[in-house]
Amino acid sequence: MTPEQIIRKFFKEVRLGKKPDYSNQLMAEQVIAHQIVSEEEQTVLRTPKDYADHVREMIKAYGNFSLEIQELLADGNKVYVRWKQIGTHVGEIDGYKPTGLPVIQMASAVYRIENEKISEYWIQIDRLGIQKQLVQTL
Repeated sequence: MTPEQIIRKFFKEVRLGKKPDYSNQLMAEQVIAHQIVSEEEQTVLRTPKDYADHVREMIKAYGNFSLEIQELLADGNKVYVRWKQIGTHVGEIDGYKPTGLPVIQMASAVYRIENEKISEYWIQIDRLGIQKQLVQTL
């Protein structure tokens, strides 16, 4: 599979929550994850199991959410993806009790593929946008 095909399959099967455990087929045993939190870069190691658990947490918080890839660009072994995720606030998110209202998440990431598996990624999520949606519901 090409890097683009790997990422499309990752989003369709794993990230969308259809088959979270399929992450072990598409991710290296240890993935370097670069995340922006409060304008600070944090780097953590993720395993396919960690990621599957993360997806399950999203399902608890957002229900069966939809995810639309708005842009996907591939260059060599790197793939850039920008997406829009829409869910319903059915579970606690960052201390905010469920409201049953829609929550939209905008995010983008660059994934590096090595040996036909995701080995590293850089992700940015509009966390303030999510927080503002949750605060407006109080």
